[in-house]
Formats: sequence, C-alpha cells, structure tokens
Amino acid sequence: MAAAKKAVLGPLVGAVDQGTSSTRFLVFNSKTAELLSHHQVEIKQEFPREGWVEQDPKEILQSVYECIEKTCEKLGQLNIDISNIKAIGVSNQRETTVVWDKVTGEPLYNAVVWLDLRTQSTVENLSKRIPGNNNFVKSKTGLPLSTYFSAVKLRWLLDNVKKVQEAVEENRALFGTIDSWLIWSLTGGIHGGVHCTDVTNASRTMLFNIHSLVWDKELCEFFGIPMEILPNVRSSSEIYGLMKAGALEGVPISGCLGDQSAALVGQMCFQDGQAKNTYGTGCFLLCNTGHKCVFSEHGLLTTVAYKLGRDKPVYYALEGSVAIAGAVIRWLRDNLGIIKSSEEIEKLAKEVGTSYGCYFVPAFSGLYAPYWEPSARGIICGLTQFTNKCHIAFAALEAVCFQTREILDAMNRDCGIPLSHLQVDGGMTSNKILMQLQADILYIPVVKPSMPETTALGAAMAAGAAEGVGVWSLEPEDLSAVTMERFEPQINAEESEIRYSTWKKAVMKSIGWVTTQSPESGIP
Repeated sequence: MAAAKKAVLGPLVGAVDQGTSSTRFLVFNSKTAELLSHHQVEIKQEFPREGWVEQDPKEILQSVYECIEKTCEKLGQLNIDISNIKAIGVSNQRETTVVWDKVTGEPLYNAVVWLDLRTQSTVENLSKRIPGNNNFVKSKTGLPLSTYFSAVKLRWLLDNVKKVQEAVEENRALFGTIDSWLIWSLTGGIHGGVHCTDVTNASRTMLFNIHSLVWDKELCEFFGIPMEILPNVRSSSEIYGLMKAGALEGVPISGCLGDQSAALVGQMCFQDGQAKNTYGTGCFLLCNTGHKCVFSEHGLLTTVAYKLGRDKPVYYALEGSVAIAGAVIRWLRDNLGIIKSSEEIEKLAKEVGTSYGCYFVPAFSGLYAPYWEPSARGIICGLTQFTNKCHIAFAALEAVCFQTREILDAMNRDCGIPLSHLQVDGGMTSNKILMQLQADILYIPVVKPSMPETTALGAAMAAGAAEGVGVWSLEPEDLSAVTMERFEPQINAEESEIRYSTWKKAVMKSIGWVTTQSPESGIP
C-alpha cells in the first residue's frame, strides 16, 4: 500500500511555553495562527522551608525535550510533516533564577522561583543603602526593590551557596532566567550553547537599564553581581541559535519573550493603551504604553513589553502583578484536598453561587501590586458555622477577581483613560464562573479569545517573524481575526462596590502579619 500522503500545510512554528506549574510545546500554522498540536507536562515545585519555592532546572529542561518529542509524534499521527516547522519561540516564567556551570553544564543549585520569599532580609539590607531622595534602582529598572526580582535571588545564591561562590571565582558560572538556561541548553550547552536573554526577561532582573537597554554597571555594583556571568541581551525576535538535538535538530530558535510579554503579543496588543490580563499561577495585567516609559504613581511596574527585531523600536508596558491566582486553586487541591482536580473548583463554586460573606486573601507570598507588602499572609475571614468548602472555593475565585480589580483601578489612575473592556487569557479563563465574576467585579465586559494559548502564540509570532525566518507577518492587515467570547457584567454596580470594599477590609487584616524575620541561612 502506498504511504499515506503527508498533509501539506503552510510553514509551521513551534513554541516552548515554560510556566511555573507546567511546560508545554505547541505548534501553530503561521498563516492562520491555528493551533495544530501540543503536549503538556506538570512541573514539580519544591518547598524546602516556609516561603521557599524551588524547581529542578534539569527537570524543567527534560520536560521541554519531552514536550517537543511528544508533540512531534502527535503531528506524525496527524500526517503533518515536522520538517515544516521553520522556527521555535521560547516563552518562560520570569524572574526565576538559575546559576549553572558552563564546563559541566550542571545547575549549581535549584532554580529559585519568582514566588520565593527567602530574600526578605537581603531586600531589607539593600533598601537601607538606597538614598531616600534618589531611588536610582527604581528609576533605572522601573521596579520596586522586592523579593520578586532576580538580582536579589542571585545575591542570595552568591551569599549562601558555596558551589555558586566557587564557580564564580573560577569563572565557570553562568546566570540566567529560565529562557537563558533553556536556550543555552537547547543550542548545545557545553558544546557551544548560546548564552543570551531578551530585553523583556532582562528587564525583570533588576540589573538592566530599561532606558539604554543594557546591563547597568551601577546596578551590578549595588547588588554585587559580577557582569561576566550575565547573558547577552538580544531583541525578542531574531535567530539566537539552532536546536542541537532531538526531533527538531537544526531548527532555529528565533523568538524569546517573558510569558507576560508573550501574551501581550499573542493578544495583538500592539497599540498604545491596549491591555491584557493573564490568569496563570499568578495574575498579570499589562498595558502597552508605546515607546515611552510610564512610571506608576500607584504601585505598578514599568517594564519592557517587547522589541520585535534587532532594528525595531522597543515598546514599554505598565504591569500589575498578583502573586497568587491559579496557585490558590492548586493549594486547595494539594494542601487542603477539597478538590481533586483544578477543574472541580468551578463545580463547587457553582453549587452555591456566592461566598456567603466569606473572603479569601491569598497573600501566601506577601502582597504584590499595588501594595508591595511582604509582611502580609493569607487569610480566610467572615467564616460562620454555615460556611462550607463550596463557599471557600467561591471566595478563592472571587479573590482572583478582586486582586485584578485593584490593579485595574491603579492602571486607570496611572493612564488616565479607563479601559472599556478587559482582554483575558491563560489557563484559568476556561472557568466560566471566574470570567463572569470578573466582569461583575470590574463592571466592564471581559473578552476572551477562543484559543486561550496566547502566551505560546506570542512566542511563535516573534519566532516566525524573525529576520532570516520570515514566515509570520506582523502587519495588522495580515493578522488573522480572532473569535472572541464576551462576558457582560450582570450584577448592579452598587453590589459590586460593596463586595469590593469588604474585600479591601480583608486585605488590611492580612497586612503586618509577619513581624519578625524567620532565619534564612543554614544552606549546605
């Protein structure tokens, strides 16, 4: 029998989407932006002590290889020829910090995840050294000094992990966020791997000057970081190197964006004033501010949105970051056991349709925007004998919506132009109750693309549009129209306001919980 004819499709582009809770590899048709196949693997998070969050960099890398191989197998079963994959983009959890040995290729410690709180005393010591009248860290980076960003994590590793100290002294150490670790490894590792990052990821390290777009000598000196361990900074869309192993050997890696920037691109928010909110482990609302850096008066971050090509202009964004969104669902599943799978929360919430006066502030890692309050901890309040697990499930979903509302309010104050609707994406948006609640609490429509994988799509667009690849057009007239689902507010504004102000009362009760610092050292 003649071999089955392979289906002919336009050029394809792959995207690695390495998030906090899982890794995925997705393949898109570059002409229609249609998702053809994907594979996903959950990633283990380790909590060696209270407030510590780590992951194994080798497990992350292995998961990327596994997702690529499995997706290629699935494409084969669909009679799609993988030689049509012309480029690969990488999108990643941001700020998570890895230091590895460039001679052996081995990580020198676990990846310290963005949510990790062990650097609280490092932050306190550093902040004493910033002059009150000249916060040069914030003016150069757009970021508040916080446990969230890579520089303080790297400082902690240099102070506490002997293997890291020795490797730096012997000029064997390389630092990177997850994108750098993956690109270095995928392009050959110890055999000529490319040590680079892009402007969006660099802008989250606290070592990068977002105006001049280079590593900043003064910042590196302030944090005591040797500049020779830092990756080369490139644009978000250019050929960095070629895949050196596996089914896609020889395919260029030509797109790189931190996950939130990737979602902004994937949602086609290319105009000044367009915004999107991604519901993942955390919640991240980004608003494109065009070619100008807008500094927030209301607790938002100023960050690099994207730079789609070496000779293309840089775009900036205002960002509101919420640490715990999807992570609260995972916590209800893994720690409390009141649901067996993340999807179940929708069923529980639907049963009661209200939190019955129960409020949940999931400040597990302190509060991020707009408070930047590391002393906060999670609380569930307003409990009565009537409260059951369904109310707590509902309150958890509401918490995600209230946190988004706080950020949206701050953004409206900073930009002066209130958003008329909110574009949303990310894993949690498949939860219809959550989306309806979000519209009710914001009191504006929530608009969701029918294909929620916008983070991966953004990475694929950047990779496919890169010079030397050129299979994806970013011209507005060529971008395929996306079908959207709309959620309109259904409650009256007054009720929405009452619930929101009660939530804010709960937030105040969560602040100032931690008064003394827990001991942080004692690392082998």
